[in-house]
Amino acid sequence: MEQPLENLIKQLRPGQDILGRWQQGEMAVSAVPGAGKSHSLAVAAAATIAREKLNLRRQLIIVTYTRSATASIKQKVEKNLAYLGLPPIGFSVQTIHGLALNIASQYPELSQLNLNQSNLVSPNSNHRLIKHTVNQWIDENPHLFEVLVEGRQGFGGEESEKMRRESIIRSELLPNLARTVIKEAKCSGKTPQSLAHYIDYTRDDYQIMAIASGLYKNYQNLMIENNFIDYDDMILGALKVLQNNEARKIWQQQIHAVFEDEAQDSSPLQVELLEILAKDDEKPHLEANLVRVGDPNQAINSTFTPADPVYFNWFCNLCSQKNCLATIAQAGRSTQVIIDTANQTLDFVNHQALKKSKNNDKIHLPFRQQYIQPVTQKNVNPAPFEKGLELHIFEHIYKTVEAIGKKIELIFAEEEHQKNHNLAILVREKSQGKFINDNLQYLQENYGINVTLIDENSTASELPQEILQLLQFIDRPHSPEYFHNALQILHKRELIDIPITSININNPEKFLYPTILEENEYSDNAFHTRKVVIELLQAKTELVHYQLIPYLAMALRYNQGELATTHKLSERIDRQIIGRSSLKTIISSLQELINSERFEVIETFEDDDDNPENIYTRCGQVTIMTMHKSKGLDWDYVFLPFINENNIPGSSYVPKNVQFLGEFNLPEVARGQLRYLIHQEKLADKITQYLSIDEAWEEAKKLKEYEEYRLLYVAMTRAKRLLWMATEKKAPYIWSFFQDNQDIDSLSSMSPCPVFNFFKNSKN
Repeated sequence: MEQPLENLIKQLRPGQDILGRWQQGEMAVSAVPGAGKSHSLAVAAAATIAREKLNLRRQLIIVTYTRSATASIKQKVEKNLAYLGLPPIGFSVQTIHGLALNIASQYPELSQLNLNQSNLVSPNSNHRLIKHTVNQWIDENPHLFEVLVEGRQGFGGEESEKMRRESIIRSELLPNLARTVIKEAKCSGKTPQSLAHYIDYTRDDYQIMAIASGLYKNYQNLMIENNFIDYDDMILGALKVLQNNEARKIWQQQIHAVFEDEAQDSSPLQVELLEILAKDDEKPHLEANLVRVGDPNQAINSTFTPADPVYFNWFCNLCSQKNCLATIAQAGRSTQVIIDTANQTLDFVNHQALKKSKNNDKIHLPFRQQYIQPVTQKNVNPAPFEKGLELHIFEHIYKTVEAIGKKIELIFAEEEHQKNHNLAILVREKSQGKFINDNLQYLQENYGINVTLIDENSTASELPQEILQLLQFIDRPHSPEYFHNALQILHKRELIDIPITSININNPEKFLYPTILEENEYSDNAFHTRKVVIELLQAKTELVHYQLIPYLAMALRYNQGELATTHKLSERIDRQIIGRSSLKTIISSLQELINSERFEVIETFEDDDDNPENIYTRCGQVTIMTMHKSKGLDWDYVFLPFINENNIPGSSYVPKNVQFLGEFNLPEVARGQLRYLIHQEKLADKITQYLSIDEAWEEAKKLKEYEEYRLLYVAMTRAKRLLWMATEKKAPYIWSFFQDNQDIDSLSSMSPCPVFNFFKNSKN
């Protein structure tokens, strides 16, 4: 085994090999984009399994944050084990929530989670649970509510203004505040009682921590009453299990070590769970066998989720002091000019942040000071396409998309490029992607180049929406709206082939139950359509209502992943309406779920050799997606349009209807105050300072700006051979309201993103 193992590790580059030779203790691995951290992690995993002779009874646990990533890492580990002549055992790859669920479900009496009877919810601010939380808090705290209504600008006794403010606070402000602080607190392991403890450390007119703790307390009570759990409850339940000495001992004996991927995106609660599992309480003198791999410079979720890169940075600094920090700096993804551009971005943004810093704060810089280096071996980094970097300034957005189209025609004109190369257009907002997609459809028609828009939100909600619309039609087939929706779904799923415009939508019964004379005029396609639709209606009389959702999945010929998602959806609805089951309650519950939650689809990877990433990176395809969605992927050619100052870094927007409170966003202020207090507790073991409202708002704006620049950095480092960037003199001021009517005069004047300006000036 020694020689094959050494050969496997020798394949790793400098930095990667340190991870490959890990044997025990804590280790932080900070890797630059394109450094092959998942590959290195898989080699280190196989090497650990081989050295320690791990098996079904004692395993290595690998934790990551998406199902697609678990599938990819598992394949890589199995491949390395096969190279070593070992069976694919001795390890487990799981999402953090999957691991927590596994622990909690084995000990329901300890976790206090009845997973068979509980409904897993992921509520947004429109969820009835959040609304009830807010209404209950207002009833219990009329004085604090009145303070919010009064705001910083009194309403001068005007009853209409008072009512307007009360409505906004009740329906918008407090639901958003509740969702933000509850998620932040739970992910940091804070209870409502510990949040109430923070009241003594804050001094603001609105008593934000008092509001937050009250909302959190009501939320938790309502969760218990309704038998709901959320994703954080899974981790809290697992931690309750591990507080039991016997249960903790059993789990620690089963686990040799824990490897964590994408560690920059983890929350304090998640890290606490992994640290307990990686320890051995019977050997307290030994460090936890915990390896955390990530890149703080790719932390792009912390302003809208509880993910906080400060903790991974802190862990890296601790490991550096113990000489167990590995930095994987060599990356073979990009050509040299793209690497240089990414490194210059890091330097420029950090330099600007230091200039604005009052106390020369180098600890909380936007980027960790680590530069991407090319691989020292020859011919690993790709050669540039043309110059490798293009910077453009166009008069308006229509000129930009026209130039993109012409460049794509040029690139894919060569058959070799279309067969073996891929291309992506990455945008900051989904509406920008739709605009580009609409204006590039001619590439498919004229040149056979597939243009694919990836809209993750519509994909996630599409299936529940389809099921809902078909159930609405089955319940009320005489409705023209529901009839039209059903026909659209059947047409999209290729179950019918008839122009919907040829059907009299306003009289569904006339089409479905024609007279003999009318029936004689039907075409074959119309007969087939009528047959398919009537079969759907017959299901209502032939099946019990709780069988309708699975039936519709089969009738629509869903694929494996869609069938699994439908099964999950059906189970969720059945549990929610137990004791009051009917078609009406199914429709009502499904409608509420779509409006108030993000229902996660079940991913399966049947496409392109089971590689889930290939649907985004197919050769010859133009993929349009958001910068956030692009993380972890790469393409030969990457286009970044609309790099304007109001787009990146943008500005923190305060809606006019809440400005009576002050020139700030109250939920973001609450998040900033809460993080500031928790950081002191976690990193310094005591609270010595607090942030005023205005200070917290300034901090929130700064963190948003930093994250936007990291997002741009992530997008830039997706490119292998060509990075094409553009800014425009005229563009929509707010893209989400933009109407693509070719009216250039309606566009607003724009300034380039400061980073783009820096590049343009330095290249000239």
